[in-house]
Amino acid sequence: QVQLVEAGGGLVQAGGSLRLSCAASGATFSSYAMGWFRQAPGKEREFVAAIHWSGLSTRSADSVKGRFTCSRDNAKNSVELQMGSLKAEDTAVYYCAAAYTTSLPMKDIEYSYWGQGTQVTVSS
Repeated sequence: QVQLVEAGGGLVQAGGSLRLSCAASGATFSSYAMGWFRQAPGKEREFVAAIHWSGLSTRSADSVKGRFTCSRDNAKNSVELQMGSLKAEDTAVYYCAAAYTTSLPMKDIEYSYWGQGTQVTVSS
């Protein structure tokens, strides 16, 4: 079992930055790939970014490439999503998730554990 708790959401103006964090507990954090997903009102949940258990590789959605960066600290059992050049369309509830795999999954079905989500609102 892995418990995940996100933090750092809030209201920010377009063009601004925000950093989300996700604290993990209950299992060997370094064994899990970590992902970030988001869900806007009326839309399906979508992949944002993922990071390998080692922290040495990441992947991100085309919509956030060059603006969002995913990192992790296995010693602190945490993962972060640094978001920059935010746009109104980035407004959503953001979730972190854990997958027991050596790959970098992009599909939410591949993740076994989820946080409760944190709201990010970007005003234009």
